[in-house]
Amino acid sequence: MSYFNKVLLLGTGPTVIQLAVNFKNYFNGKVAIAGRESLRSKIFFETIVQHQLALKVFIQNKQHQPVAGECTIDALFEGYHTIHGIWDTVVLSVTTDSYLSVLAQLDAKVLKDVSCFILISPTFGSSHLIKSFLKKLSPQAEVISFSTYYGDTRWFDDIPSNEVLTTGVKKTVFIGSTCSKSQRLNELSLLFNRLGIQLKKVASPLEAETRNISLYVHPPLFMNEFSLQAIFDEQNTPKYVYKLYPEGPITYTTIRYLLNYWKEMMAIVNYFHIQPLNLLRFMVDDNYPLLPKSIDRQEIENFIKLESIHQEYLLYIRYASLLIDPYSKPNQEGKYFDFSAVPLRRIFINHDGEWDIPRMPKEDYYRVKIIQGIAKALKLKSPTLDHLVQTYEEKLQQVVATSAHKTYSEAFQVKSFSQDIEMICNGLSKNPQ
Repeated sequence: MSYFNKVLLLGTGPTVIQLAVNFKNYFNGKVAIAGRESLRSKIFFETIVQHQLALKVFIQNKQHQPVAGECTIDALFEGYHTIHGIWDTVVLSVTTDSYLSVLAQLDAKVLKDVSCFILISPTFGSSHLIKSFLKKLSPQAEVISFSTYYGDTRWFDDIPSNEVLTTGVKKTVFIGSTCSKSQRLNELSLLFNRLGIQLKKVASPLEAETRNISLYVHPPLFMNEFSLQAIFDEQNTPKYVYKLYPEGPITYTTIRYLLNYWKEMMAIVNYFHIQPLNLLRFMVDDNYPLLPKSIDRQEIENFIKLESIHQEYLLYIRYASLLIDPYSKPNQEGKYFDFSAVPLRRIFINHDGEWDIPRMPKEDYYRVKIIQGIAKALKLKSPTLDHLVQTYEEKLQQVVATSAHKTYSEAFQVKSFSQDIEMICNGLSKNPQ
């Protein structure tokens, strides 16, 4: 008997289509999707209804064929308050900063029947936030955290529909559960093995949440004056996230912030007796590999033990080595694929007619504020983290103050996220893992 007989997926992004197809086709149980009511999600719901709840996942590369497929889901709920029925599993495929507001909209009776909550793209502390929220409703519920979503999935032409394109699939994803002998993890491992993805089990959801490269690299790369100017100010020349200055934000100073921020994170991780992360090895082995001649293997293995200036040098070499894709085939001019040409996306007008901030750095702001709150609760110094937060918040205030005639979304507000931080820290003090 499967533990995933009745799966409720929360979210209206492309990720939820991929998840629905994989859960439905492997476990062959009941699958439903629920999402918030908005102008953008209205298109999503209407298209799925028009296609009689049929969903399709297409792939860009043949080697990712196992994740492709189609299915017909069993129910669709427009508005979280409309959810009814009994569900054994709830999968949160929404942004981490909306976990509380989304779950608060679900009927208490629905939540009490759920025996497992799966967090697809959590940040550090998310599992404790969910456990804290559930302590009166469903204290025995299992919470499972993935380190990150397992692919790169998008809409065709950026228009929500019942069809998505998955352009990339991760080889490895980390996963942890609040249940030490979780049978659900075993079932998920079998599913992901079928998809060609290795699920690495770790001791706890909190540990899984530390195995996300974005946690370490996004804040320093996005929350600096260069990147924020490219995102918020009117510029004709595009700038790129992973390029060296002046094409991108990477300078020796940025690298120093990245290194020091990682060290501050490791001080927090160490407090909870979680295995420390060798940043360089994680970058090379679990994210984008380098050619062996770029950095010696012994340097990678000993990264944690090296002096700071040596560590900075190796991190700079790593980014310089990935300006192009070293494993791509050069063209007739001997040029390799421009791997680092990921644009810094500018602020935009959303479907509500408000100026809004791209997912990066909007989601990273929540991430660093939560970590900053945890560090303060533990009485750990975090000057680099504090600097990144201050730089970002000052930019928000500056933009709003100088353009009073424009309408801005709530993303432009300086926030404390005090409720989330308090709930997470209460959970951490009672159960460090």
